[in-house]
Amino acid sequence: MFATTGTPHSLSDLARLIDVPVSTCHGLVKTLQAKGYLYSIGNPRRLYPTKRLFGIAKSIADQDVIVEYVTPSLATLRDATGETIILGKRQEHEIVYLEVVEGKSVIRYSARPGDLKPLHSSAIGKLILGNLSEGELRELLTKLALTQITENTITDHDCLLAELSESRKQGYYITRGENVSEVIAMAAPVQLSGVTFGIAVAGPEGRMSKALDANRNALISCCRGIEAAFVG
Repeated sequence: MFATTGTPHSLSDLARLIDVPVSTCHGLVKTLQAKGYLYSIGNPRRLYPTKRLFGIAKSIADQDVIVEYVTPSLATLRDATGETIILGKRQEHEIVYLEVVEGKSVIRYSARPGDLKPLHSSAIGKLILGNLSEGELRELLTKLALTQITENTITDHDCLLAELSESRKQGYYITRGENVSEVIAMAAPVQLSGVTFGIAVAGPEGRMSKALDANRNALISCCRGIEAAFVG
């Protein structure tokens, strides 16, 4: 709630915004204050979070072995392509973004760690599908709704299978405005500790279409370098 509103609130406001009785909210607030997560300001009294939660989140993030290891390579790839770089992996029937290194251009593709994307319409999602065995892929597609995200989203199973087969041969996967209109993304696989991760380069269609070959080569080189140097 605080992340959404970005402002201090009174106890009664908090109870209303999170839809709980004032007595329940009072108990939550007292516990959070006692643990150092909330402080009060002003008269009448309003409440706002301290940075303690941020410190815990940072501590968790700093000890993520995979993300910590891969991030310098993502930054290098961002500098080489000028576009936003994403690390992601499969989570059930979606892709979860684990790290995002945004491009430096004012006009760029923006995303955040923790974002969830569909398997069938995202570049990393296609990569994950393409790295499944034929049997696993066909079984998953019987459960997967190929929802129309944009006018370019592939919603036909046979068309998707044909594209995945071709992309598998090429060693990279691409989306052209299928998840976000006017955004092209390409992804390649990285195998770390027996798990398939995906790294994607994403940016505005105009820039990406002019640099597809260069971005593809930089992406594949990055992925191979990460795998070759990984010890874990």
